[in-house]
Amino acid sequence: MKIGIDARLINETGVGRYIRNLISGLARIDRTNSYIVFVRDDSWNPPNERWEKRIVDIPWHSISEQLIFPWLLIKEHLDLVHIPYFNVPIFYPGKFVVTIHDLTILHFDTGKATTLPLPLYKLRRLGYYLALAVGLRRAYKIIAVSKTTKQEIVDHFQIDPKKIIVTYEGVDSKIYKSTNKNRLITEQYFLYVGNAYPHKNLEILFKQNLPIKLVLVGKIDFFYERLKKSIVNKNVIFFGLANDEQLINLYMHASALVFPSLMEGFGLPALEALALGCPVIVSDIPVFHEILGSNATYFNPRDPRDLAEKLASARGKQKKVVLGIYSWSTLASDTLALYENCIRL
Repeated sequence: MKIGIDARLINETGVGRYIRNLISGLARIDRTNSYIVFVRDDSWNPPNERWEKRIVDIPWHSISEQLIFPWLLIKEHLDLVHIPYFNVPIFYPGKFVVTIHDLTILHFDTGKATTLPLPLYKLRRLGYYLALAVGLRRAYKIIAVSKTTKQEIVDHFQIDPKKIIVTYEGVDSKIYKSTNKNRLITEQYFLYVGNAYPHKNLEILFKQNLPIKLVLVGKIDFFYERLKKSIVNKNVIFFGLANDEQLINLYMHASALVFPSLMEGFGLPALEALALGCPVIVSDIPVFHEILGSNATYFNPRDPRDLAEKLASARGKQKKVVLGIYSWSTLASDTLALYENCIRL
């Protein structure tokens, strides 16, 4: 079986971590199938001889993605293609599966979530929706990263639930083995890990009279730059991107991870924090209850006073929480089983 994986986002955070761990897991367990991985540059190297890469400098969310990328897929004569993000090339006529991480774009129709002029943003958002709607209906199977996301897909697009498979993301095993005790930041701090898009609700953090530092970890893009210009609080540290070693260190020494999102598809930073003994304070939304259960402290993401109370009660280091159900190895084996099932049918 010849499988194609659209890995053009492999160097990004979030979805990129999903792609990297999926490929790594598949390379370890799959001794039979061959893979063609589509990347945007030469930075990724195939893990063994059954894996090949194709460099396709086609941006995601672009016209060329819809008009040119399908023909590149067709040329490879693939038995199955995996699109690990909602940007489905809808004109590809072959069999494919798609991973949906969340449907945030359907809930937050605001010009704050773009660098484009509002009319162009509205037009582009409509394009996203149409491509997603067509792609979900044409997909052979849909992978959702949580039951919450699965229900969102069913509710918004009336997709048969039997077509949607839930495969949870995982925590890297090296996190459990970490013993790094040298602090990157010597002062006490609360930690946030992620981007600064509007649905992340970071504004609520700046309504707090924080007694300690707030460290924000994420790529310094347009949204973070805009946030930096609006913040005068010297207790805020814009760390920028962190590599795995730095991120582990920041988790280990934080007083708590704060996750104030209004919507998420999964919430991997919370699991990583728990695995390193970092308390987790998260917004009271369904997906966090699904993934974290009783292992987190919840607050109303619309109520700054509620968050203030929960921050005041944060106790720092706690016992490490290892939730074995969330494993990249399990995700890889479940995804491989899905591939093989799709080909047989």
